[in-house]
Amino acid sequence: MWFGLYTRSKGPLDSSGFEHVFLGEIHGGKISGFHSWVQFYLREKAGELNYLSYSADGPWTGFPDVYGFQFKWSTYLKSLGSMFIGSSPEFDIAAYTLCYITRPDSLCYLRAGGYTLKIQTYTWANSSYGNGKRYVASSYPVV
Repeated sequence: MWFGLYTRSKGPLDSSGFEHVFLGEIHGGKISGFHSWVQFYLREKAGELNYLSYSADGPWTGFPDVYGFQFKWSTYLKSLGSMFIGSSPEFDIAAYTLCYITRPDSLCYLRAGGYTLKIQTYTWANSSYGNGKRYVASSYPVV
C-alpha cells in the first residue's frame, strides 16, 4: 500500500504513497505531499527549504504536536502542509497506516497522550494491487 508505484501525471510510474507523504513531490509547479517533520528539518538544514509561517492545533504538553506550515522548497511554494512535530517516523507510518486501513478516504480520529489526533487519508483510485486493494495516495494530520 505504501511502496507500490503509480503515476500522478499520466507518465511513467514515478510516485508512491511513501514518497508523497514522507519525502514530498513537485507536480505542476507545486509541492505535493511533504508531511514529515524529519524531511522538513533535513531540507531546511541543507538550505533547500525556507520556512515562511505556521499554524498549530495546540499547544500540547507533550509530543507529538501537529503544525501546519507554509514554506518554499527550492522555488516551489507549499501554501499549507501539515505534519506531526517530534514524533518518530515509526509513529507516523503506524498512525497513517491504521487510519488508512480503517478509514480510507475520510477523517480518522485517534487518541494519543490524552489528545485527539485528526488524520485525513486518501486512496489512489487509478490503479490497484493484490485483490483490488488501493495504494495510499496521501495521509496527514489535520491542524
